[in-house]
Amino acid sequence: MVVVRRRWFQTPWEFRESFLFSTVAVIAGFLIQLAASGSGIALPRLPLNAIALALFAVAVLATGVSLRNNTTVKWFGGIPLGLSLIVAIAILSLIGGIVPQEAIPTGSLSTRLGLNQIFSSWPFALTVLLFLANLGIGLSWKLVPFKLQNLQFILFHAGFWIALSCAIFGSSDLQRLVVPIEEGKANNLGYTMDSDTPQQLPFSVFLHDFSLEEYPPQLLLYDPHNDKLLMDKSQAIIEVRKGVTASWKGIEVVVVDYIPYAAIGKEGIPLPVERSAGVAFAKIRINSGSSVREEWISTGSPLMKPDAADLNGLYLIMVPGTPKSFRSAVTVQNEKGQETMANLEVNHPVNFMGWKLYQMGYDEKAGRWSKLSLIEVIHDPWLPAVYLGFFMIMAGNILFFWNGIKRSEVA
Repeated sequence: MVVVRRRWFQTPWEFRESFLFSTVAVIAGFLIQLAASGSGIALPRLPLNAIALALFAVAVLATGVSLRNNTTVKWFGGIPLGLSLIVAIAILSLIGGIVPQEAIPTGSLSTRLGLNQIFSSWPFALTVLLFLANLGIGLSWKLVPFKLQNLQFILFHAGFWIALSCAIFGSSDLQRLVVPIEEGKANNLGYTMDSDTPQQLPFSVFLHDFSLEEYPPQLLLYDPHNDKLLMDKSQAIIEVRKGVTASWKGIEVVVVDYIPYAAIGKEGIPLPVERSAGVAFAKIRINSGSSVREEWISTGSPLMKPDAADLNGLYLIMVPGTPKSFRSAVTVQNEKGQETMANLEVNHPVNFMGWKLYQMGYDEKAGRWSKLSLIEVIHDPWLPAVYLGFFMIMAGNILFFWNGIKRSEVA
């Protein structure tokens, strides 16, 4: 029996030609990147990018429907090329995960090839565009003529096409800004992470109050000679509460009393006060074996020096607990007078005029006395389309499992 080997570029083309085509496309993208001196793709913004995407979708679908019997179009919309382009996209994404995506000195080979901005580079854009064309042509064969048994395929692949294309074409319209606001003031200027140039927002944010809740403070041992905190490896972090005990190098410490918010009274003894005016105080009993004494220690504040206890050249200190939660009471108002009041918290955004406002940070040096709140504002007009694509993918998967259940029941 004579085995006849298939020759290169013998129709119909298969995986060999597809992988070669994908490799050439990636190399061509890097050559374009080099010719552009490392400048990546500058996508247009609304409405130009939406028009471009619509024209691209119409061209792909029209090509798939009108030339469905063409040999080249059959290969271009086939599985071998689709899988090859997916491998190429995966390799480029891997490069983006390994190489830091940040600004580096111009003129270097990495910059000229766009490795530091791979997701906006020519090779990535060209590969994704070819993959969208491949996916769209394959989808057109199931859309026309429409058959109900193709619904699962249509939902999954159309959803994937919509989600991917809208995420790519709409990336230029994504705005992510940080708005710093002081208590009692309003601000309508935001800043990006990479620039100090402010950008004006279509609304202003007024900060009424910033509040922060902390976990209980902690007891630690401080070495002033080496300027470092000491902790026994077998010792867990000790949260200050009444009755808590600890020991370091033969010295036993007991928390006799604890006042979460206090200030020094007339007789030098801490007295409970309001939260905004007080700091944490703890009365500790120190037993060194030869002597027993009691002292008050405190966490201090930006306006108050902390109190510590001397333990044979080391200092027992009480540091504030880590933040438990923090929030900003704000009023968001646009130029037309429309406003909304909200409490911004981490992972609890507020929607206003298509923007999402998140509690991002505060003045960490001031802690719970911070008068500054950092609000992150995000505007992504393409997000609903991306969500639509994901929901279509989910619907396709549900239909796939439903059909599988029905087939098993029939069997």
